[in-house]
Amino acid sequence: MDLLNSLLQNAPMKIAIVCYPTFGGSGVVATELGLELARRGHEIHFITYRQPVRLALISANVHYHEVNVPEYPLFHYQPYELALSSKLVDMVKLHKIELLHVHYAIPHAYAGYMAKQMLKEEGIDLPMVTTLHGTDITLVGNHPFYKPAVTFSINKSDIVTSVSQNLKDETLKLFQITNEIEVIPNFIELNKNIDNQSIPCYRSVIAQKEERVITHISNFRKVKRIADVVKIFYKIQQQIPAKLMMVGDGPEKEKAEILCEELGIQDKVIFFGNSNEVDRILSYSDLFLLPSETESFGLAALEAMAMSVPVISSNSGGLPEVNFNGISGYLSNVGDVDDMAHNALKIIREPAVLDKFKQQALETARKFDIHQILPLYEELYQRALSAYAH
Repeated sequence: MDLLNSLLQNAPMKIAIVCYPTFGGSGVVATELGLELARRGHEIHFITYRQPVRLALISANVHYHEVNVPEYPLFHYQPYELALSSKLVDMVKLHKIELLHVHYAIPHAYAGYMAKQMLKEEGIDLPMVTTLHGTDITLVGNHPFYKPAVTFSINKSDIVTSVSQNLKDETLKLFQITNEIEVIPNFIELNKNIDNQSIPCYRSVIAQKEERVITHISNFRKVKRIADVVKIFYKIQQQIPAKLMMVGDGPEKEKAEILCEELGIQDKVIFFGNSNEVDRILSYSDLFLLPSETESFGLAALEAMAMSVPVISSNSGGLPEVNFNGISGYLSNVGDVDDMAHNALKIIREPAVLDKFKQQALETARKFDIHQILPLYEELYQRALSAYAH
């Protein structure tokens, strides 16, 4: 058995990754994980209904398989889970995939389990790893219509991970879970190639030299408390010259635009919508605001910190596991815009203090570098494969 384990640890793996292909955190994490695994020599197969947004280049070790859901008038809602299960079965058989890693409990873990059962009928047995990201548990999964299926899917997974200790605690509180849940935090790829030569020039288009650049990035849902972002900035710009960069799109965007007009700061706020220039925008930002009602992890905060941008956030959910109070930024109670604005000014008012927080934010982000986290997933995969080795 020791020899078998040794061989497994050194052998490239064939892994199917199932995720949502959108701008959201879970899709980004799943895609970046797969790409880095491919760089390490593993064969990665992304299986979803559209090419993931971060999957810009298909290489020899990276493959994308689209799940097609045929339109049929009998169905009021097209059965994506059925199409995904069937696609997984076909791809496992065609490419001899050894392991499934599904991101989001529903519908992916549920479809993955059904695929496993169908494959068993043909003598193919392979492990499934399920990663919980947040909304699949706290918002959607806890709905009475879905709760039995989510509980079943988690308990039938071979290995379950969550992106924060807070999310693990919430999952165990909301569901009757008999499986162990392992915490593997989200990660960031540091040292991205930003053309630093163009940053000062690009920044000057957005803000004057004496103005601080404040940034918020999200999907503009209610849970992000977009109005609080505007109110915090309003208080900041009363004290020092500043501009606010609002990156993303969603149902709360229009309300935020109206609020900016009501406060008379519309000329100091730029709404970018969804952008592929996130790294560049962060590269000339001085502060990041994330006053969310809750975050299962806070990937947007980590992405900011990785670009040396300190963070002002709420202390809810998994945020205290990412944003370290007084080091990478500050934490405040949800809705306490006065305290958040006060903390923001403490950071950005004096250049020396801002430089210190920028350095500390980057040092904190280094703890979540993909090269620190990815070996945890590789060890987990190898453990799952060892359990299935005959």
